[in-house]
Amino acid sequence: MYLFILINFFFMTNETNIEYAYFGGGCFWCIEAAFEELKGVSQVTSGYAGGSKSNANYKSVSSGTTKHTEICEIKYNPKQISYETLLEIFFLAHDPTTLNKQGNDIGPQYKSIVFYSNREEKETAFNYIIQLENRKIYTHIVTELQPLMEFYPAEKYHQDYFKLNPRQPYCALIIEPKIQKLRKELKKYYPN
Repeated sequence: MYLFILINFFFMTNETNIEYAYFGGGCFWCIEAAFEELKGVSQVTSGYAGGSKSNANYKSVSSGTTKHTEICEIKYNPKQISYETLLEIFFLAHDPTTLNKQGNDIGPQYKSIVFYSNREEKETAFNYIIQLENRKIYTHIVTELQPLMEFYPAEKYHQDYFKLNPRQPYCALIIEPKIQKLRKELKKYYPN
């Protein structure tokens, strides 16, 4: 009986320490790969948010007509990794100064965006952007801040894309160098 109570307490305690962050910065495969192996991140789900339609799928979002953005939902434990640290990784993982574009990915579905769930996240993201510009790390950041209304998970074949397809040309040429840069500059956040 005591073991059952202890196990339940452990799982309940861990679940209460879970929060979600929502970032878009180009192709969701890149953002997903940047966050998947972080200490304190338990799951990253590629998906869509911010559109005018009541649902989203890859074909309609890729057309640019739904106003959805490719984003990732990051499930994390704030006792292990802070929201501000997630922002640090996000802003290093993409170029927040290009409007609706990341490399060869062009269109409003590839914009730089932070979807916030509460006022604290909004203020933290806003202040972080100001800090980056004041420190001259970036000038003229175009990253949008919007409240999260609905998150739509992407199709199954988009999930864990880099992990499952590391030799695919886009993964090898675009994503792998970004991951290596992140691991080098922010190694304390990644497992050895």
